[in-house]
Amino acid sequence: MKKIKTFDDACKALKIKPGTLPDVSAMPEKYRKAMIANYKLMIITEALNKGWEPDWTNSAETKYYPWFFNYKPGVGFSDSGYDGWCAFTRCGSRLCFKSSELATYAGTQFIEIYNQIFIIK
Repeated sequence: MKKIKTFDDACKALKIKPGTLPDVSAMPEKYRKAMIANYKLMIITEALNKGWEPDWTNSAETKYYPWFFNYKPGVGFSDSGYDGWCAFTRCGSRLCFKSSELATYAGTQFIEIYNQIFIIK
């Protein structure tokens, strides 16, 4: 966690050129910011998990994700949570973490990026 404080740090950890973003020009403009933020969070999540990927065939494996509550004018970090048995997800499956500590860190350190997904302006 100490080495991943920014999106660029996550890119460096995964040997991706820092600042590299997907081309979302074909999407409606109001969704572009959220799509870029989702990409950034996938890269950050992969870097923080250091190679761990959730096994969705293993219901005994605990998977963690940041938990947010909505308040005006934005979204705030509440806590980390886990769900190892449900057939649905409250967050993108690529945004799960291997530990509660990582989920809590990501939810607080990268709150502004999470806000870009939850709040479309």
